[in-house]
Amino acid sequence: MRRLHAVVATMALCLCLAPSIVVQAQDMATAIQARYEKLGAFSADFEQTLTHKESGSVEKRQGKLLFKKPLLIRWQTASPHEETLVVTGKEIWNYLPEEEVAYRYPPNLVQDSRSIIQVITGQAALSKDFEVKPEGKEGGLAKLRLFPKEPAPQMVEAVIWVEPETGYIRRANILDFYGNNNEVLFTRFTPDVNIKASEFTFTPPKGVEVEDRIDSKVPEKELFQ
Repeated sequence: MRRLHAVVATMALCLCLAPSIVVQAQDMATAIQARYEKLGAFSADFEQTLTHKESGSVEKRQGKLLFKKPLLIRWQTASPHEETLVVTGKEIWNYLPEEEVAYRYPPNLVQDSRSIIQVITGQAALSKDFEVKPEGKEGGLAKLRLFPKEPAPQMVEAVIWVEPETGYIRRANILDFYGNNNEVLFTRFTPDVNIKASEFTFTPPKGVEVEDRIDSKVPEKELFQ
């Protein structure tokens, strides 16, 4: 099976290096997934751009993302406003220092392939849950447009940009039902790093109000936005 994955991955990634080779879009999706199956953890610095269609407002953020399988996340936004999101197998913590509040949610809020965090960490089931359309190359990266087979309010369409040499996703843009865009660009990406387990724990600071929404199906605010 590993040999088959390696062959498919090589064929798919060759499309970006040698355009004359015709490879089906679904094979490209399979190749990306095969690459991430071998990836145990990574760290990345990101730039995020949130565009609100109705108001026309654009907000830019910067931060750091830590990821470890199966789905351990630490999403740390540094500017313009601090925010910490920690995802474990038991819970999600969303801490907003300026508001002095921390929300606790169930982990299933981010376990859908149509969640942006599933897409940018390579955990979304691309070949199963999406129709994939290749759109050539842009800025040296392979560009793929994704259409969820079952659209949801948080995602009706997505675009990912992938490194041809490695198969890693370096940029993603998510379009929601309301026409808003959430784009994440990795300015630094380091695969297979050793991350301490303590990075994926969170204890609310003393004096911070805790809103326990562990039984909620809808977050107080959209996560990773």
